Amino acid sequence: MTTAQTTELDVQPTPLALLLLGREADPRSERGVECPGDLPSPSDPDLVERARAAKEKLGDKVFVLGHHYQRDEVIQFADVTGDSFKLARDAAARPEAEYIVFCGVHFMAESADILTSDDQKVVLPDLAAGCSMADMATAEQVAECWDVLTEAGIAEQVVPVSYMNSSADIKAFTGKHGGTICTSSNAKKALEWAFEQGEKVLFLPDQHLGRNTAVRDMGMTLEDCVLYNPHKPNGGLTAEQLRDAKMILWRGHCSVHGRFSLESVEDVRARIPGVNVLVHPECRHEVVAAADYVGSTEYIIKALEAAPAGSKWAIGTELNLVRRLANRFAPEGKEIVFLDKTVCFCSTMNRIDLPHLVWTLESLAEGKLVNRIEVDKETEAFAKLALERMLALP
Repeated sequence: MTTAQTTELDVQPTPLALLLLGREADPRSERGVECPGDLPSPSDPDLVERARAAKEKLGDKVFVLGHHYQRDEVIQFADVTGDSFKLARDAAARPEAEYIVFCGVHFMAESADILTSDDQKVVLPDLAAGCSMADMATAEQVAECWDVLTEAGIAEQVVPVSYMNSSADIKAFTGKHGGTICTSSNAKKALEWAFEQGEKVLFLPDQHLGRNTAVRDMGMTLEDCVLYNPHKPNGGLTAEQLRDAKMILWRGHCSVHGRFSLESVEDVRARIPGVNVLVHPECRHEVVAAADYVGSTEYIIKALEAAPAGSKWAIGTELNLVRRLANRFAPEGKEIVFLDKTVCFCSTMNRIDLPHLVWTLESLAEGKLVNRIEVDKETEAFAKLALERMLALP
C-alpha cells in the first residue's frame, strides 16, 4: 500500500508500529533503546581473560546473575543461575554487592532493582535485551483495558494477576488494583488466591500460562476463558462475553515457547520411541495437553536430574538451556533433544554476549557506572506491593 493510499484511508501508524519501523523510541519500553559504549570485538581471543580479570578486580562489589537461557560463554561468569524471580531474590540477599550485573532481559533487571536496596545498582549489559512477551502489554494498553472492564460493569469483580515476565509498569498496575504477581511455578496458587478476592481474573501478559493453569490445573473449561486483544476496539470482545468469562486472558505470548506445535510433539514421538515430552507452561494449550510433563524451568531441570539413566526426553523450552542440559546429562546416558526441528534461541536473551559482559565489567572496574536499570519510586512501591502479595501466598 502506498503512502497516498494510506492517507486516503486515514490510517494512522500505531506507536508500536512506529517503534518497529525505527521512527520512534520509547525509553520505558523493552525495545528501541540504544546500548552506548565501544564493545570489544567478539573475535578478541582475550575476552575470557578480560572478563575474569575485571570480575576479580571488582571482588565482592559485583554479583553476576545468569538466567538459564543465557549463552554458555556468559553463564560461566555467573555467581548464581536461575529463573528471573529466583535471581532477583538472590540479588536482594547480597546487600554487600554494590553492583548487580543481570545477564537476562530488561524486566528481570527491573525486578531486581525493585527488590534490592537503594544502595545497590542493577546493571543490564545490553539495554536492548528486552522481552517480546513483556512488550505485548504496555501501561497505556492495560489502562485502556481496565476502562473497558469498567464500562462493562465488571471491574470491581476483576483481580489482575500478572506473570513475572512483565514490565515494572504492569506490575505496578497489578499492585494498585489489588492483584498479585505469579511465576510459572506458583500460577495455580496465585489464581486460587485471586478467585478468593474476586469473581474474575485479568491475566497478563501470557495467554498460554493463564489458559493452561486455569484449564489444566484448576478444572476450568476453555469456554471460561476469553482473549482480550489490545489492538481491537474493546479488546475484540462484547460486554456480555466479558461478563460471562472467568479468565480474561491478555493476547500475549512467548516468542520461543509459542513456536512449539502439536506437530512437533507427534513428530518427536514418531522419531524417538519411548520419548518423554516435557514442556514449559508458556507453550500453547494443545502442546501442553499432548505432553507427558509440564513445568517451569526449575521443574524441567529437577525432572531431568531425577530421570533414570537411559531415558529419552524431548524438551520444549529455550535452546541454550536444552543444549546445556543435554551435555550435562549425556555421561549418565540420558538422551535429551530439542522438541522442535527448528533451532530457536531467545533472540533478546542472546543479546547479552561476552563482549557486552566484558565491556560492563571493565567499565565498573574503572568506576564508570553503565546501563543502570532504575525503577521510579512510585512504580516501585506498587510493584513491590504486588510482589509481596505473591510472597505471602501459601
